[in-house]
Amino acid sequence: MKYKPADKIQDLQYFGEYGGVNPSISDSSTYTFLSAKTMFDTFEGNAEGCYLYSRHSSPSNLYLGEALAAMEGTETANVAASGMGAITSTLLQLCQAGDHIVSSRTVYGGTYAFLKNFIPKFNIQTSFVDITNPEQVEAAITKDTKVLYCESVSNPLLEVANIEVLAKIAKKHKLSFVVDNTFSPLSISPKELGADVVVHSLTKFINGSSDTVGGVTCGTQDFINALRSVNDGANMLLGPTMDSMRAASVLKNLRTLHIRIKQHSKNAMLLAEKFQEDGLRTVYPGLKSHPGHETFKKMMNPDYGFGGLLTIDVGSLEKANELMELMQEKNLGYLAVSLGFYKTLFSAPGSSTSSEIPIDEQEKMGLSNGLIRFSIGLDNDIERTYKMMKSCMQEVGILK
Repeated sequence: MKYKPADKIQDLQYFGEYGGVNPSISDSSTYTFLSAKTMFDTFEGNAEGCYLYSRHSSPSNLYLGEALAAMEGTETANVAASGMGAITSTLLQLCQAGDHIVSSRTVYGGTYAFLKNFIPKFNIQTSFVDITNPEQVEAAITKDTKVLYCESVSNPLLEVANIEVLAKIAKKHKLSFVVDNTFSPLSISPKELGADVVVHSLTKFINGSSDTVGGVTCGTQDFINALRSVNDGANMLLGPTMDSMRAASVLKNLRTLHIRIKQHSKNAMLLAEKFQEDGLRTVYPGLKSHPGHETFKKMMNPDYGFGGLLTIDVGSLEKANELMELMQEKNLGYLAVSLGFYKTLFSAPGSSTSSEIPIDEQEKMGLSNGLIRFSIGLDNDIERTYKMMKSCMQEVGILK
């Protein structure tokens, strides 16, 4: 029986301080104590239900974390001010000097830059591998490896990680298996498939309105407690704290995630099928032509489809830019990075969200400069959208 993540969110019910249907927002940076001993106990982590300081935790952040943990099926979760705040804190908590990470070669550009350029300053090295090749993954593991890291569906090439197989490899070698599930919330539940830690950029589908940035780490109570520790917790000491107002806003938007994901997926599926029929080089996990189609199908919670991301390759950056500028002019969406907005967003990732990856590495992983990544919106009449997009492609000479 497949996991039902939306049911887990719906089953949570909070009351505001005065009986409101939304929990009250804790608009405070610090919290008072009725006794000095309680303050001491809270610093020691032994006073459940008491709040110390909003960099540590706050009621609003804990409400959101609890809902996201319910969605992902983990014991608890800790929210952060950005997706990168969650990712970097998680990895720094799991690793120390001399450790090694095995990561997918196709990850978000910011994650790649952190692993390739930043974290080596602390003598933590990373091997980048084809995550769809289990033999290559296992061959990269050394005696110093502590973490196996991947994205459920990779940014921007939409490679699909076989999480169950990777989880077995991680368990065999006693590694912490961290999965970024930003591209596939609700559709895939990594914890149910064997992941130890699940991270998200809340900025994208989960918030869904492109008005804030945020992140979350979902895991065991022990691991989240470690992240929050006043003595050596990465989230506490590095300070990637989400504002309470923003946490409350994201929590409200989370309630409609299941409706939005279904529409994103439905629209992306139609466009992918049409683009492929038109002869465009189209990548979408819902297409049978996608190498990871069967893997995604086996892992997915079927109610939510194959997600809202697809790519097409138009041959050159010049053609990609010409098409995207025309589509924006025709009100078909925005030439913008990020994803999960109600309008379609499109960008050429080689020169934007993956620009941190060197050109030679982009070529090795198959990231061509003519690639356009689409985050498909919530259009009510997607057939109309397709016809308008096709007209734009014909106007710039991509289609006849």
